[in-house]
Amino acid sequence: MKKQLGFTLIELMIVVAIVGILASIALPAYQDYTVRGRVSEGMNLVSAAQKYVSGGVATVDDLGTAANSWNAQSGGLGATSKYVSQLLIDPASGEITITFNSTTVGLIPVNASLIFTPYVRTGAGVPTDFATAISTGVSGSIDWSCSSDSNNTSVARSMPSVLGTLPSKYVSIECR
Repeated sequence: MKKQLGFTLIELMIVVAIVGILASIALPAYQDYTVRGRVSEGMNLVSAAQKYVSGGVATVDDLGTAANSWNAQSGGLGATSKYVSQLLIDPASGEITITFNSTTVGLIPVNASLIFTPYVRTGAGVPTDFATAISTGVSGSIDWSCSSDSNNTSVARSMPSVLGTLPSKYVSIECR
């Protein structure tokens, strides 16, 4: 009797089919993972902007001054990085908008954005928009809503805000 050396054609075809199926599932998941990692850089930048807004702002004028000072960075783009094309603070409301660089992030729409809106929670837990709170002397803890394209955490917490344009599958759990 002659011993069989190697694999049969059927066995090789089965292995190639299995590898192909695994690759077709793994590649899109890996691409989403890398985009989420790049988007997280914007989340790191927004934490600095949040501290900037909530840190020393006591009046509406202080808010405008702080926002204009922040926005003057990087030639009027606020904070920027490899993956963030601009991060600006609205001088009237304190709302922070992160606009991502679709060329370097990949797989996202052009000018995709996340929007963070500040609210002040009083002792009763009722959210008041930040500008109204500082102009009327309402005090409490500052809470930030985060809005992507299809999921708005602020709605769940009774804090209305504008939706961003970044697909929610690429954002952190805070914004999903």
